Amino acid sequence: MTTMTQTSARFREFKMPDVGEGLTEAEILKWFVQPGDTVTDGQVVCEVETAKAAVELPIPFDGVVHELRFSEGTTVDVGQVIITVDVAPGSEDEAPVPAPVQEPVEAAAPAPAPAAEEPKGRTPVLVGYGVAESSTKRRPRKGGAAPEAAAVAAAVQAELNGHGAAAPVVEAPPAGRPLAKPPVRKLAKDLGIDLATVVPTGKDGIITREDVHAAAAPAEAAAPAPVPAAEPVTAEPSAAPAPSTSARETRIPVKGVRKAIAQAMVGSAFTAPHVTEFVTVDVTRTMKLVAELKEDKEMTGVRVNPLLIIAKALLVAIKRNPEVNAAWDEANQEIVQKHYVNLGIAAATPRGLIVPNIKDAQDKTLPQLAAALGELVSTARDGKTSPAAMAGGTVTITNVGVFGVDTGTPILNPGESAILAVGAIKLQPWVHKGKVKPRQVTTLALSFDHRLVDGELGSKVLADVAAILEQPKRLITWA
Repeated sequence: MTTMTQTSARFREFKMPDVGEGLTEAEILKWFVQPGDTVTDGQVVCEVETAKAAVELPIPFDGVVHELRFSEGTTVDVGQVIITVDVAPGSEDEAPVPAPVQEPVEAAAPAPAPAAEEPKGRTPVLVGYGVAESSTKRRPRKGGAAPEAAAVAAAVQAELNGHGAAAPVVEAPPAGRPLAKPPVRKLAKDLGIDLATVVPTGKDGIITREDVHAAAAPAEAAAPAPVPAAEPVTAEPSAAPAPSTSARETRIPVKGVRKAIAQAMVGSAFTAPHVTEFVTVDVTRTMKLVAELKEDKEMTGVRVNPLLIIAKALLVAIKRNPEVNAAWDEANQEIVQKHYVNLGIAAATPRGLIVPNIKDAQDKTLPQLAAALGELVSTARDGKTSPAAMAGGTVTITNVGVFGVDTGTPILNPGESAILAVGAIKLQPWVHKGKVKPRQVTTLALSFDHRLVDGELGSKVLADVAAILEQPKRLITWA
């Protein structure tokens, strides 16, 4: 969706758009233009990162860039103006005074409210990715702390952390009682820390244990060590100042992909009752089939690997047990049976874990499925996966075996009924035709939502996948 406003006949504003997935904010990763540059309708002016993907934004009109409202690295709410364009350069219309470029806000500092912010309340449509209130929004403290009080606390905290001399402290009006849980208050009391001097980093302005330790550590480092009376005190060379907490810890703002992952996993883990079952299977014949398919002319130009056969095996198992392909509708108290399979593939990318899915995977032939898997992986690695590609999944495969891991207990992608984890394929001793022989063996783990899937149904699905991987000819006999 393109969002723009018109301040005059000459200058037009372009707002941060909702890319069509109900997102509420995005981070500006990179500007491709600067003030004074000429732009044309459809030209990409910046790249932004939403909760799950990097998206390029095109400008919807011609003109000359007049102003960039935000710098790179800034998180901007949907609906805020990010760029103004002079669509009639040389006109006599008076140019608006450029607003100062807003820099990224430190994670621990409260974010200033925009002058004219559009109403919130959008409902996200990325599968199961609920958007909570932004962590930078602070609830008002009792007594209404003035901005001067926050500035005083920040200056004192900077001095305590060893980041430089504190600014001259001015008298601030009473700010009310700092927000902290009883154990944190006791810790501060034990360490001799005044909570009024601690800058909170917790949600809603709550002071955490880490905040108290951060305030206490530099103070302890700066305190002179007691000198034993029996030993003579000798002059020591001036030592370097004690390192600040930043030398021992790194604080990373929770935003973008990591924020979406955290919300999704917490929501899934504490909403859907998970059950995980395991099976160890001999996949020697599957590995032979993979080697043969790599030489098949029909598979030329596509990547053939064990994941391809595993994906096809899961699709056949779902066809044999269609009840597993469902979703729980809490609002209507209904189980929604899906007559299509949007097969999700968990992918590790530089920006974090994402789960794009192959739409209508049940209808694809093996070469088509291989091509779709290859495109999905390459797009994810390039960071170009669109939000639409991650919406609407029904079941997911996560291949933890690529990391040398035997198995795991995967958490469901929100809104889905099952997720299959595939472990590393290893050469192991195995009883085959009455004799112990070295065979290619792996472990599969299937997690499912017990509201939708009973133990019997989950066991049948997992057993079917294992049976196909043990005897790949079942892809034909069971299809």
